[in-house]
Amino acid sequence: MATRRLTKTFHWRGREVAYDSWGSGPDVVFLHGTPWSSALWRPIADALSVRYTVHVWEMPGYGQSSKEPGHEVDLGFQGELFARLLQEWNLERPHIIAHDFGGAVALRARLLHGARYRSLCLVDVVALSPWGSPFFSLVQQHSDVFTQLPAAVHRGAVEAYVRGASHRGIRDDDLAMLVDPWMGVHGQSAFYRQIAQADERYTTDMEPLSPTIDEPVHIIWGADDTWIPLDRAHRLNSMIPGSTLTVVERAGHLIQLDAPAQLGSELGHWVDSQQT
Repeated sequence: MATRRLTKTFHWRGREVAYDSWGSGPDVVFLHGTPWSSALWRPIADALSVRYTVHVWEMPGYGQSSKEPGHEVDLGFQGELFARLLQEWNLERPHIIAHDFGGAVALRARLLHGARYRSLCLVDVVALSPWGSPFFSLVQQHSDVFTQLPAAVHRGAVEAYVRGASHRGIRDDDLAMLVDPWMGVHGQSAFYRQIAQADERYTTDMEPLSPTIDEPVHIIWGADDTWIPLDRAHRLNSMIPGSTLTVVERAGHLIQLDAPAQLGSELGHWVDSQQT
């Protein structure tokens, strides 16, 4: 999967946010997770652009957006930024499709910062505690050490970490797409910084508000997601009134790569159903 450059930028609080929009029709916004970028959504965004205006963006600290060492990249900041970005784009009620960490960003923008959506689709999202992993805990305790790893050791660590998100295995070109943004001096420090700033309080403080969501919500989850187990999907489904759930068999956390055809079909059907 080739990575294409995002052509537009939005500046806010000293950050540069890379984004792009194309297609025509109602607006659909994609949110990536961690440690991913918008490239993971690109094939599905391309497919939907035949009948929708699609928007992809990369959070500060990720992909092609700025990675300044002193900048916050936590969920609290990203949620506020996303609400502001929707205002910049003049999108009052777009369809939202969010994966992983992007789910918490979309939910925080909705529940804490006044954003409103036409529909919300949550795909293997970070939304309910507990989350994180033993690797997260280790990095948070020793982030300065990890930042100084030799480049080859760092690449090996990131590749091993990313491979663990897939149920079926990752092709070499897809692995490069996911890993390359985290290479180099700036990429390496940014990779460990986003882990160091991960904090469950950013999901804990919004969990009690989840039942207030009144937009249509659909949840999609890989049955074999070992990063965020399937029980979170059922919990989220029970917390959000009227929400629906689809479980995709033989797919892990990287459902975009494990089951691209099924995911694309499910997302297209969901967004289309919200147009009537």
